Amino acid sequence: MIDQKNLLSQINEISFTVNDLNLYLDTHPLDENALNAFKDAMTQRKQLLQTYADNFEPLTMNCICPDSNNKTNSNTKYPNQRHFTWSDGPLPWEGGAF
Repeated sequence: MIDQKNLLSQINEISFTVNDLNLYLDTHPLDENALNAFKDAMTQRKQLLQTYADNFEPLTMNCICPDSNNKTNSNTKYPNQRHFTWSDGPLPWEGGAF
């Protein structure tokens, strides 16, 4: 089973890296190493966000998929029904990951 708190921590760490690289690239848009690092970090972030969405709830609008989110039927008013999962919860900032 996936540790929700650990996965959320990984997402926060890679999101910090993405944001930091974004700021750097604003002033150094031709830096090849930074461009590659940004691409790699974004790929990792997307994968982690998708893993979180598949196992818990989507953290961003990009991860919402009524066909695949909340397969465990945890914290939902609509178990075993295809539904918009953004409102299932509690979400991490509401204490859901702890």
